[in-house]
Amino acid sequence: MGRIHQINTSQGGVPKLPVDEAVVGVSGVIGDVQEDRVHHGHPEQALCLFSLEVIERFRTEGHPVEPGSTGENITVSGLDWGLVVPGARMTMGPVEIEITGYATPCAKNARWFIEGRYNRMHASRHPGESRVYARVLEGGRIEPGDPVRLVH
Repeated sequence: MGRIHQINTSQGGVPKLPVDEAVVGVSGVIGDVQEDRVHHGHPEQALCLFSLEVIERFRTEGHPVEPGSTGENITVSGLDWGLVVPGARMTMGPVEIEITGYATPCAKNARWFIEGRYNRMHASRHPGESRVYARVLEGGRIEPGDPVRLVH
């Protein structure tokens, strides 16, 4: 079992900044805006999640990445991120989601990586170290500290 480390929103673009709580609906975190609606914000991309442990690993490599900086809505801690794969189902407090795919790294994230190497979080190049997208199966209110469980 893991937990929600941080919930992040923005009015478009990155970084997304922490909030104390959020309501999640089928379209994602209420009040969060995606600047690029062509590549983001579809129902199968309602949420973007990332692992605190992966972020910390990147930081030990010298990358100045922080929770929320890469655009994830939910930063999760305490899960084996290698098990968070397309098709997996998770609960976060009362919210239930299904992982739909890996988030393709975007050049807007280059500033968080040494020499702009934002592909450091590309799923095919670094399995188990990518952000993931999810569709929302059951919405609800969440806050940091809420339990996160893989329910495959």
